[in-house]
This record gives sequence, C-alpha cells and structure tokens, in this order.
Amino acid sequence: DVQLQASGGGLVQAGGSLRLSCAASGLILDDYAIAWFRQAPGKEREGVSCIEIADGRSMSLEFEKGRFTISSDKAKNTVHLQIDNLKPEDTADYYCAAITDRCGWVYYGGRFYDTKAPSYWGQGTQVTVSS
Repeated sequence: DVQLQASGGGLVQAGGSLRLSCAASGLILDDYAIAWFRQAPGKEREGVSCIEIADGRSMSLEFEKGRFTISSDKAKNTVHLQIDNLKPEDTADYYCAAITDRCGWVYYGGRFYDTKAPSYWGQGTQVTVSS
C-alpha cells in the first residue's frame, strides 16, 4: 500500500521557520512528483510547492522571495518543505501528495493551477502561525 506520512507542523511565531516532511512508502519515488498543498479554514486548497523527483525540477509559491523551499531525500524516500519567514496567513493544514510523473502545475496570477489530480494523498499536518 502507498502511504504518505506528513509531519513537522506546529505552532510558531511570525518570522519563524518550519520544516515539513513527507515520508513516502509503497511507491517508486522517481516515478512521481511530490507536491505540498495547504488549506486554511474557509478557503480553497492551494498548491504551495512541487518537486519532480526524477530530475529535481521544482516550483514554489513566492518564488521571487524564496520563502518556500522543497527538496527530496531519495535515500530516505522523503520530501521536505522548508517555510521561512512564516506569516499568520500561512496558517493552514498542509498536505503532501504524489502526482504521477510531472507536477502538471501552471502558474498564473500568483497561484498554481493543477492540470491533473494527485494519485495519492497523505494526511495533513497543521501549521499555526501566531502574530
């Protein structure tokens, strides 16, 4: 069975950092892209960052500011999402997901639009940022 285990969320003050982890099992990581989504109460789910494991190509929100950094550790079948300079608006449940082959995301107007659904989802990890 495929499992994606998200961890690393917590309560942090604005300006702090968190490193979320997504541990994958039951799949060949190179065959997938791993994405992080988030959903805040009352808001739509949004794509935050995605990495195509085979070649390391990645994309993230606010790429010009570099607040979100995604990386993969193939030896541990784990993908990390580093979030720096956290803001209260980053408060949300963060989910990791496996997308077959490529991310399939299109960036427009400050957000990503996904062109294909993930094959697998992990459970969420909650991030709360206090002001």
